[in-house]
Amino acid sequence: MERKLSAESDLISLSEPVARTPTPKGGKLRITLLSPRGPLYRHRGGIWKKTMRYAPLTLTTLASLVPPEIPAEIRIVDEGVDEIDPDRIEADLVGISAITGTAPRAYEISAQLRKRGIPVVIGGVHPTLMPEEAMRHADSVVAGYAEESWPRLLREFVSGTMQKRYDQSPGLSLANLPFPQRQLFDSRLVNVGDTIEATRGCIYQCDFCVVPTAWGKPLQKPVADVIADIRQMGARRVIFLDLNLIGDVAYAKELFTALIPLQIRWAGLVTTSIAWDDELLDLTARSGCRGLLIGFESLNQEALKGAQKAFNMRHSYHDVVRRIHDRGIAIMGCFVFGFDQDTLDSFDETVAFVMESRMDLPRYAIAVPFPATGLFRRLKEEGRITTENWSLYDGQHVVFEPKKMTADELLRNTNRAWKQTYSYASMWKRLAGSRTQLPISIPANFGYRFYANHLDTFYTCDWQLAPRA
Repeated sequence: MERKLSAESDLISLSEPVARTPTPKGGKLRITLLSPRGPLYRHRGGIWKKTMRYAPLTLTTLASLVPPEIPAEIRIVDEGVDEIDPDRIEADLVGISAITGTAPRAYEISAQLRKRGIPVVIGGVHPTLMPEEAMRHADSVVAGYAEESWPRLLREFVSGTMQKRYDQSPGLSLANLPFPQRQLFDSRLVNVGDTIEATRGCIYQCDFCVVPTAWGKPLQKPVADVIADIRQMGARRVIFLDLNLIGDVAYAKELFTALIPLQIRWAGLVTTSIAWDDELLDLTARSGCRGLLIGFESLNQEALKGAQKAFNMRHSYHDVVRRIHDRGIAIMGCFVFGFDQDTLDSFDETVAFVMESRMDLPRYAIAVPFPATGLFRRLKEEGRITTENWSLYDGQHVVFEPKKMTADELLRNTNRAWKQTYSYASMWKRLAGSRTQLPISIPANFGYRFYANHLDTFYTCDWQLAPRA
């Protein structure tokens, strides 16, 4: 694969090992794994309360991949629920996982640690999208999934031959992997502590999504491995963190069939296509599904076509919601504002739909042209990207020039849609009409009501309207 490096990165060969001080003989390698905060957590504790949180998997998965022959003392710190103080971290090696919105914070932490002589590895979605940028801020970068490259990096670090960059191998398999070390995360800080992945990636090529650019082809864990993980957790409630759990329908049916005897309750992410396969939908309900997150994105067919999400156009969204509700499954419906086809009428039309369809838990976001995606490249060519301050790339700031409205109109109408949808009257009307999984839906709605009415506190105006850089 051709790699074009920045002038600063060109000074270091990708194959040149980075010298490190070896671990003290007979001692344990002290590894600290960090997940930096984003805008939601700019204030201690963040905007989300415990009822809206679930345990992440990235750091506990990385902890499980430390080679067994390397004695290690592992600590994880998730800044969504804890504080990261780089001056108090004592480690031989620090790994930081960053998404685009948290990349500046990751670079800030890395700079402080490296100044103290602590080597830093940065990986995750953003370094996978922007590896050359990340290389300027770390001793090593892991691009792509880390199941093979992270253990290799650790072995080479111990031997003093760590490279500047590690890439995902094209033949990566998710079979026979160790279970995440979930005990390292304090599950008392979240509502659902048992999270799991069965698949990675997605079969679709939506141009606003980072997945096609960052991760390549979808991957699957053997169903038997997924079931074994759930059994060893002793889980009764599970959240699948897969980006599209039904991307491979045959695999999904095999998985859901295997879940039935476990008698668990679960939630996960799927597409609208689940509504049009009766066998799949029935298996979803029988396997214990209580909630599905679905990206409806837009009511505008031209917007969906432009985003390469035309598969959402095949059937009425009202029918999608009805068919899923008929199986007793609640829906978190996600909508995006800011497509080129959107007008000022789009906000009211979307709110009207979520009310008419009795959507259980609607969610709104402002379109984000994540770096290296098709959407970013197009807007960049058109001169419409207003900032590349990655802290603002979080779905609640305007970082580009909309086509049929101003940036201020996009921001303020998105906030208005949130508040209208989560007024007491709107919540009552939707939930009374749906009557689906009310013990889950009611507290979740109150959680989002708090979010809707505190956007100005957690996303201050200075951050929301991004000036042209």
